[in-house]
Amino acid sequence: MQRLIEGVMALVNGRFVPSDIRVECGRIVSVEPAAKPVSEENTLYAMPGFTDVHVHLREPGFSYKETLKSGTRAAARGGYIRVCAMPNLNPVPDSLEHLLPQLEKIGRDAVIDVRPYGAITRGEAGAELSDMEALAPRVAAFSDDGRGVQSDDMMRAAMRKAKVLGRLIAAHCEDNRLLHGGVIHDGRYAREHGIPGICSESEWGQIARDLKLVRETGCGYHVCHISTKESVELIRQAKRDGLDVSCETAPHYLLLTEDDLQDEGRFKMNPPVRSAADREALLEGLADGTIDMIATDHAPHSAVEKAKGLRGSAMGIVGLETAFPLLYTHLVEKQKLLTLEQLVRLMSDAPARRFGLPVEAVRPGSDASFALWDLNAEYSIDPDSFLSMGKATPFAGWHVNGKCVETMYKGETVWQMA
Repeated sequence: MQRLIEGVMALVNGRFVPSDIRVECGRIVSVEPAAKPVSEENTLYAMPGFTDVHVHLREPGFSYKETLKSGTRAAARGGYIRVCAMPNLNPVPDSLEHLLPQLEKIGRDAVIDVRPYGAITRGEAGAELSDMEALAPRVAAFSDDGRGVQSDDMMRAAMRKAKVLGRLIAAHCEDNRLLHGGVIHDGRYAREHGIPGICSESEWGQIARDLKLVRETGCGYHVCHISTKESVELIRQAKRDGLDVSCETAPHYLLLTEDDLQDEGRFKMNPPVRSAADREALLEGLADGTIDMIATDHAPHSAVEKAKGLRGSAMGIVGLETAFPLLYTHLVEKQKLLTLEQLVRLMSDAPARRFGLPVEAVRPGSDASFALWDLNAEYSIDPDSFLSMGKATPFAGWHVNGKCVETMYKGETVWQMA
């Protein structure tokens, strides 16, 4: 297949320039200066396909929430060409035998690249290490996401093993002893509405524990979905100390606080959105490089599971189809905290490099794995239009700019706007 994409703003050598892109046999064969004049205000933007290292695709085991097909189609619509799938599945991928059903479904149904996580412990139960040696060649990293590893000794053993195997530990940091049945941030909203709160220390306390173990073991360590100001500072100091540490946060922690909460399931996620001070610290961490990347923690549930308010609903919201438009609108256009180029790096280059995944680029010789975006498209977020089976988002009705027109993966169109 040959194709010439003319007159787009392509991200070339770190900046967007008017370009013509020629694709043949699944690869980019040339990126030339646009032959005709191009207006930046009235053209499409060609961006490397995004990588999300924190996605729940729910198969095998929970296909009533999401499937490999629906989840990867949603990802493609959001400009993603690669996602890392979390291991809270049935069976949990804690051995090669338990990983194979997931790999088979990925091979059959995924429309983009899906890299599974291996569990840190068997059944994510925290009592015994998974078969990390057998899993390592086939997984992106190791995580017990959805649960914190409670035992210091178990996490130490996991880090030592991961160090030998050359794989990251991607930690969901949560100290169960401090939860006390909490469902939202332990702050003003929780007090005023009599709702049990989740204290910030339940997150940052376990990060502090893990960082001590990183110093001891030398393991490559990644912190999932940080949400507190203390977490930012701990990671900032760890980087200053030269530890092999990275972290992610998600759009909802950058754009929402407890002041935005409503007693609806679409506002319930783990960790919860927190205070304005926490949000400001996260934005500062993003700007100064403490926070390495942005992931969605896309976590679909059925409508019934999300219809029980803050107290009774399942934890988790969806985000693959809204992440870039929300972040572009609010962090690039409105707040000018980031440039467009910086945002693309946080969603594409940075996560791929940290996890040892292919780094996509709009350049000759690269796979044609990129997305075309209309940054002038204005619309309101409508969950009913999502390709994901999950519809729960706190951003329903938000006005955004930026719509993905087409996503290509290795030269094949995997999403195209009608």
